[in-house]
Amino acid sequence: MANKRDKHPENVKGRYYVDTECIDCDVCRDTAPYNFTRQDEGGYSYVYKQPENEEEEAMCREAMESCPVEAIGDDGED
Repeated sequence: MANKRDKHPENVKGRYYVDTECIDCDVCRDTAPYNFTRQDEGGYSYVYKQPENEEEEAMCREAMESCPVEAIGDDGED
């Protein structure tokens, strides 16, 4: 389970975030490309845009459920 105390600093404020358990597998970026991106130097993903509609919300939820290391959380700041 993702831990909001260990989230990457690049995550934008909001409900979804990626924590330090990310293994840079591309699942979230492939599943929700409008919301997740890669930090190239560190080799991990983060949320660069919170979902703005139902479609993006569904893609973020799918990315979170598909993350092999459970590095995506949905209990961040509102």
